[in-house]
Amino acid sequence: MAEITRKGMLIHTNGELPAVGSIAPDFRLTKNDLSDVGLEAFAGKSKILSIVPSLDTGVCADSTRRFDQLVANRDDVVVLVISADLPFAQGRFCGAAGIDRVQTLSMMRSRNFAKDYGVLVQDGPTAGITARAVVVLDAENRVLHAELVPDTGHEPDYDAAFAALG
Repeated sequence: MAEITRKGMLIHTNGELPAVGSIAPDFRLTKNDLSDVGLEAFAGKSKILSIVPSLDTGVCADSTRRFDQLVANRDDVVVLVISADLPFAQGRFCGAAGIDRVQTLSMMRSRNFAKDYGVLVQDGPTAGITARAVVVLDAENRVLHAELVPDTGHEPDYDAAFAALG
């Protein structure tokens, strides 16, 4: 269990992020077309998992825009923005914001992803959705970088995430 804060309130996650050097747990998440996808769909590419509580918040929206810009010239990297938002809402957000390089994935069918990655919020007003985190994987799904953002109102360390990619 990890501790983070939200607006000064202490909240807990169900576990810890996957350790650097470990193989990331596979997952089944839902794409905007309502099909399910796992890590195998992104084989051969490095992956940045930007785990956010909801795209309907300023910090989540800002971080998604930032990752969309940062990956613009990186064909070897895919950014997966993962939230509890419905795929329809994710698609509307990206369309309205002009975001077209990141891929959004929804936990609408299961919270197993959040449990397996240790980011499921256990208490407080956001219980049941995710904490903010970034996990960077190489092409073989080995964890290169893992950051649980200590306060849900803060953005992740973009420089550290991209430095892990080399």
